[in-house]
Amino acid sequence: MTTLTRPTPSVGSALDRVEGVEKVTGQAKYAYEYAPDDLVYAVPVQADIARGEVRSVDADAAVKLPGVIATIWYGNAPRIAPAENAELSVLQSRRVAYRGQYVAVVVADTLENAVEAARLLRVDYDVEGHDVELRADHPGMYRPEKVNPAYPADTEQGDPDEALAGAEVVVDEVYSTPAEHNNPMEPHATVAVWGDDGLTLYDSTQGATAVRDTVAPLFGLPPGNVRVVSPHVGGGFGSKGTPLSPVVLAALAAKHVGRPVKLTVTRRQMFAVIGYRTPTIQRVRLGADAEGRLKVIVHDAFEQSSRIREFAEQTTTPTRMMYAAPNRRTTHRLVRLDVPTPSWMRAPGETPGMYALESALDELAVACGIDPIELRVRNEPAADPESGLPFSSRNLVACMREGARRFGWAERDPAPGIRLRDGLLVGTGVAASTYPVYRRPSRATATALADGTFTVRIAAADIGTGARTALTQIAADALGVPTGLVRVEIGDSALPDASLAGGSMGTASWGTAVVRACEALTGALRERGGQVPPDGVEVSADTAREVGNGERYARHAFGAQFAEVAVDPGTGETRVLRLLGVFAAGRIVNPKTARSQFIGGMTMGLSMALLEESVMDREFGDYLNHDLAQYHVAACADVRDIEAVWVDEDDPHLNPMGAKGIGEIGIVGTAAAVANAVYHATGVRVRDLPIRVDRLVR
Repeated sequence: MTTLTRPTPSVGSALDRVEGVEKVTGQAKYAYEYAPDDLVYAVPVQADIARGEVRSVDADAAVKLPGVIATIWYGNAPRIAPAENAELSVLQSRRVAYRGQYVAVVVADTLENAVEAARLLRVDYDVEGHDVELRADHPGMYRPEKVNPAYPADTEQGDPDEALAGAEVVVDEVYSTPAEHNNPMEPHATVAVWGDDGLTLYDSTQGATAVRDTVAPLFGLPPGNVRVVSPHVGGGFGSKGTPLSPVVLAALAAKHVGRPVKLTVTRRQMFAVIGYRTPTIQRVRLGADAEGRLKVIVHDAFEQSSRIREFAEQTTTPTRMMYAAPNRRTTHRLVRLDVPTPSWMRAPGETPGMYALESALDELAVACGIDPIELRVRNEPAADPESGLPFSSRNLVACMREGARRFGWAERDPAPGIRLRDGLLVGTGVAASTYPVYRRPSRATATALADGTFTVRIAAADIGTGARTALTQIAADALGVPTGLVRVEIGDSALPDASLAGGSMGTASWGTAVVRACEALTGALRERGGQVPPDGVEVSADTAREVGNGERYARHAFGAQFAEVAVDPGTGETRVLRLLGVFAAGRIVNPKTARSQFIGGMTMGLSMALLEESVMDREFGDYLNHDLAQYHVAACADVRDIEAVWVDEDDPHLNPMGAKGIGEIGIVGTAAAVANAVYHATGVRVRDLPIRVDRLVR
C-alpha cells in the first residue's frame, strides 16, 4: 500500500542536484560519449567562399587515405525532403549562401583519418560577389511580417512625431550591439544510428521532441520511427534550441554509409553553423517633460539575417511594455546578407533591446537631473501600455528599491567622472531587466510503483539549469511525498512530448504537466485505497487545453541590475567591481539552482558589455575571431563580487507552481547597467558595445 502524506514542502528548498554525483564522477553520459558497435566518424567540409556555387569536388586524394569510407557532397548525397528551414537542406544543392556552410562531409574509421581526408578534399567554386555588412541605410532593408516568435514587426500608438516635436526634454541617440556567438561548454554533437525500425539520434539538444519532429519528415519517416536521446546537455544558451544542420548531416552520413556515425561541431565551426545573436543598430528617441515623465517613446531596430532563411529578432518588443507613455512607436527592419542565419541566444530580443532602452533612460535621467531609479518609478505603467492588459504581477519598483538599499545607492553622487579610488575612476549604474512569461503545452506520466516509489516521465531537457532537480521537487510536492521517493526521467523523445528548454518556459511548461499528472495519480490511488498492484499504477496528463485557455494577463518577470566599475584613466581598462541583481520572478522553486542561473546570466551580461564581439571580415565574408583565443568571454574572475537575490512574489495567474522562469532575465539589463556605470565613472557615454579601451581613451 502507498500512503500519501504531506511532508515539509520541497519547492522553495535548496535541494542539491539529483544527478550531481553522476556529473562530478563522470557517469553522466553526453551525446558524444555514446559509442555503438561499428561506429565511424564524420568530419564536415565548409565553404571557403561567402557566395557562389560549387563547381566540382575532387575526392581522389581523400579516398586514397587508409580508413576513409566515403566522401559525400551534393552530387552523391542521399536526397531528403525540402525543409521549411533551408539551413537543414544540407548537401542538397550547389549553392553556397555563406562562408562556413557545409558543402561536403568525409566519413572514416577514426576521427584522425576523417580530419585528414577532409583537409585533402578539394572543392572548386564559381565565386560571386558578396555583401556581409549591416548598416541602417542598406538598400535591402525591409519590414518583416513578424519578429521572433510571432510578434508584429511594428507597433504605434498616438502621434509620436508630434509628441517628440513638443517634448521639453528629448534624447535621440543610436546604439549598436555586435554579433555575438553562443559558446556552450559542450559543442554540438550527434551520434546517428539507422536500424530496421528507423533512426536513433544521440544528440546534444534543448528539445528531443523538436528534433524528432523536425528530422523525421526530412527522411520520410513517421515521428515514431525517430528516437532522440539526450539525458545530459552541457549548455545551450539557445543555440541547441532548434535542430540545425549538424544533426541532419550526421543522419544523412549514417544513411549513406550504413553504419553509426559520430559528428561533433568544432569550436571554430560553431561560429558558422549553429546560429548567433544578430548585430543590431538601434535608434531610441525619448521625449519627456521637465520632471522626466515620458510623453513619447520611439525605438527603431535594424538587424540582419541570411539569404536562405529569415530570422528577425524581436529587439524592440520589451520597449512596448516597460514604461508608460501615451505616444509610442517600435519598428524592426531586416536585411538579408551573405551571412549565416542568426538564431536564439540567451534572451533574444530583450538583451540587445534593453541595452539600448536602458542606456537611453539613463541619458534621460542625466538630461532631466533626476535620479535614474526615480525616473523609472515615475514612468511605471498601471497596465501593459500596448495591450492594456493588467499585469499578472509587476514588482519592478520593489526590485529597484531593494537593490538601492542593498547597493548603497542613496550615497551616490550623480556627477560623472569625479571619483578616484587608488588611481581609478569609479562609478555606479543601474538598469531594469524584464522577460516575458511563456508556457507551452507538454505531456507527462506519473507512475506509482509497488515498492512505494514514484516515477515521472517527460521529454524535458536539462541543459545544466537543474531542471531534473526542480521537476523532482515539483512532483514530490504534488504527490505529497519526500523527494527521495521520486525519480524523474527526461531527455528522450520516447517519453511524453515536451516543449523545448528555452524562453525561460521549461519549469512553467513541464512543471504544469508534471503537477497535473501527479494530481491525477493521487486521485487514482485514493480510488484504490492506496493499493498498488505489482505492475504499478500509471496516469498521464496533457496540458494543451489548459495552456490554450489561460486568463488574459500581461505576464512578465522583472529585475533591477546594479553595477560598480573602475576605469583606468590612462589605459581605459575597465573592471567590474560589483554586480547586484534583484529579481521578481514568481515563486522560486530551488534557491540554489536559481541563484546559479541568475549570476550566470549576469556574468554573461558583463561579458556582453566589455568583451564579446564577433568581428566580420568584409573582404572574405567570415568572422575573424572564431575561437575562444580571440572571441573573449567573461569568467568568474572578471567580477569578484556578484550577488543575485529576489523579492517575494505570489502570482496566482501563471501556473500551478507560481513560477515565472529565470534562465534568461539575468542577462537582460546587465550590459546597460555596466555601460551606465562607466559613464558615471568617466563622463564618457559609450553607445556601441563592447566597451573597448579605444572607446574610452580619446
